[in-house]
Formats: sequence, C-alpha cells, structure tokens
Amino acid sequence: MAHRAPGPSPDRADQPPATRRATTRLVAAAVLAGMVFTALFAFGRNHTPDYTRSLFGNTGNDAVALKAQLATGVLALAALQVVLALWIYRRLPAVRRVPRAVPRLHRVVGLLLFAATVPVAVHCILAYGVQLTTPRVAVHAIAGCFFYGAFAAKVLLVHSRRLPGWALPLAGGLLVVSVGALWYTAALWYFNGYHLPGQ
Repeated sequence: MAHRAPGPSPDRADQPPATRRATTRLVAAAVLAGMVFTALFAFGRNHTPDYTRSLFGNTGNDAVALKAQLATGVLALAALQVVLALWIYRRLPAVRRVPRAVPRLHRVVGLLLFAATVPVAVHCILAYGVQLTTPRVAVHAIAGCFFYGAFAAKVLLVHSRRLPGWALPLAGGLLVVSVGALWYTAALWYFNGYHLPGQ
C-alpha cells in the first residue's frame, strides 16, 4: 500500500502568494486592533482617575460640554467620510466618475476626524479611566478603546494591496459605528440633560 509523502496542506498549497499575503495582512490588522484595544483598556482600568483634569482650560461641566461639542463635530466628519467612501466605491445615486480630489479629501477628513478625537480621549482616559459602573459608561469606555484599535487596523489595511473587497468597507464601517456609539453614550447623554433617550 503506497503512502503519500508529507507536504503542505492542500488548502495552503493551493493559495496563490497574493492571497496568502492578503490573509496575513488581515490577521495582522486584527491582532494590531486587539493589542491597541487591550493596551488602552488595561491602562484605563489601572490608572487612578483625576476628576479635576482640564480640557483646554475647562473643567467639570464645562469640560463635558466642550467634549460633547467636539464629539458632535467628529460625528459630522464621520458622516462625511461615509458619503466620500460611497462616492469612491460608486455607490452614490447617479455618480459615474470619481474625481481625484475625492480620495484625497477622504484621507484629509479621516486625519481631521482622528485629530479631533485625541484631546477628548486623553481627557476621558486621564480624568475617568475605563469605568464599567453602568451600562452607558461601560459601552462608552469599551467603544473608545475599540475606536483606536479599529483605526490602527484600518491604517494598516489602507497601505495593503490586493485585499478582499469587503476589508476596507468593514474596517471603515466599524469606525463609524464606534463613533456613533461614543456620541450616543456621551454627547447625546449630555445634550439630553444627562439622560439617554428612552431611559
């Protein structure tokens, strides 16, 4: 009875190099996202909150109000990002061409969005840390850590070639969902008199 010589598994052997590289990049992006999330979560859980910390000279309720305004600006930029992404992928009604300025604008808006989140996030994590005291606070804290993990993954994927067509839209969609969750659990909570709608 003949025996086959050991070798690479058929699934692995049948994959072209480009597919293997794309798979490696996807796995690396997921690992990077997990590492960033874990690092922020661990720091926030072990950091001693400083409730007197200021944001651009504002403390207490003034800092909360300023963060709510910045978060609303971030939400608007995220909505613009969605429109630009749909334009790039020709998913807007009656759009047949994509001017060169559109992808560039998409990148610029993404950088502005990220930059606008930094002072808010720094104040949140240093003033409050990562708290899980109530469902609203827990969702907000976890969404904040998730946002930066997803952003790191998307940056890696943007510079990767020959990825599956769903990879970048999924990464971008997760970013937008996390921005929405952050705005809902903090800015809207503040604007609605420190109550979430329906509660």
